[in-house]
Amino acid sequence: MSNDFKERLDYYRSMIDNRLEQLFLDTSSGLSKAMRYSLLGGGKRIRPVLTLEFARLSGSAPTESIDVACSVELIHTYSLIHDDLPCMDNDDTRRNRPSNHIAFGEWKALLAGDALQSEAFGLLLNSPLPPERLIKAAQILARASGIEGICAGQYLDLDYSSAAQGLDSVRKTHDLKTGALFRAACAMGCAAAGACTSEIEAAYEYGSHIGLAFQIRDDLLDAQSDEVPADKPAGSDYRNTRSTYVTVLGSNRCRMTIQEETSQAIKAVSSVFRDSGFLILLAENLAGRSN
Repeated sequence: MSNDFKERLDYYRSMIDNRLEQLFLDTSSGLSKAMRYSLLGGGKRIRPVLTLEFARLSGSAPTESIDVACSVELIHTYSLIHDDLPCMDNDDTRRNRPSNHIAFGEWKALLAGDALQSEAFGLLLNSPLPPERLIKAAQILARASGIEGICAGQYLDLDYSSAAQGLDSVRKTHDLKTGALFRAACAMGCAAAGACTSEIEAAYEYGSHIGLAFQIRDDLLDAQSDEVPADKPAGSDYRNTRSTYVTVLGSNRCRMTIQEETSQAIKAVSSVFRDSGFLILLAENLAGRSN
């Protein structure tokens, strides 16, 4: 990992964490406490990092697009809270500590997720950017969050009769559940900066490829308990009897596909953005991550 890459990644993460720390400060509110518990409970912040970098590449300073980036993290956090609920994946731990519904109770976790989803759009639309850019970014985020994204993917993931066995169904599920928000994070950065069509299309393509590589790597980590860090339960998809990329493709083919998708992601941005070195290294690091 180069020093320049690490410095920029740390800079982005610090910006994101500092801004998130400023949100929902009413500590007398049990709802705010539940929201902050998950929002500030760690995480790689990859999605908002992508938003900030694509905004930079498209001509916007990170300080101008920070709330757009953080809105993506609010949506991601809401989805994790709901994903862990007993009626969903029924996971008791998240990021080395009790899941939100274990810490606060099921109904409080449900409302914390709902509130984060709503507040994401409030944060985004109050950003100090031209209204037409904010509307575009909000449209992208809404599509990625609902029936064309996270919610549709989660529906398929839980509907065992339809989610089930083949590669096509597994890919469709995770293209919606995971890939949609990766694509949105990238495209929203471009939208926040008023990027041209070719830049937005390249961002979508990059996000699609790294989103797929990320999910396959996640499935590999989930399947191999000796590789899984303590921040998530090993084998939860196997416990819930769902098909994954590992069960459909096998571990070796999964590793090959991760490299293929990473190469496609790099190709997508290299031909459009002159200064794409950070995105190239980020894709390569995500492909080989251990958590």
